Amino acid sequence: MVTEPDGRVTATAGDGGRATGQAAGRAALGPATLGAALGERATLVQFSTAFCQPCRATRRVLGEVAAMVGGVAHVEIDAEARLALVRDLGIVRTPTVLVLDAAGRIVRRATGLPRRADVIAALGRALADEPPGAGESTGPASPAGHPGDVP
Repeated sequence: MVTEPDGRVTATAGDGGRATGQAAGRAALGPATLGAALGERATLVQFSTAFCQPCRATRRVLGEVAAMVGGVAHVEIDAEARLALVRDLGIVRTPTVLVLDAAGRIVRRATGLPRRADVIAALGRALADEPPGAGESTGPASPAGHPGDVP
């Protein structure tokens, strides 16, 4: 397992084997797994615990970014209540943030409090793979023809 500095956003699948747990070869995450709807264009998934001080600051940063960028949702998951999912995704500490593309594939990951600029840059990578015009309509973006995970 590779330990990254706090808040550093890294690639997951196709990242030279740095993905942890079963997440590297896992299918996309969806509303049934997360317990909430995906964003039309991307989703910021935050794993938190009740007494985690950096989790509160992360919640604020991700909420601000999601409000700033159309079609992006922020989903917070209580890590203690979802231990099977935590194990499956290789979450070892909180906060951990996963950036999902429109199809629910994990394209970026951060552990610790991420900087706002890094979250925006990670979203930019997830949104760069959108089909042309996907973010322009008022309806949901189609994940059809979506390329694989960002390296």
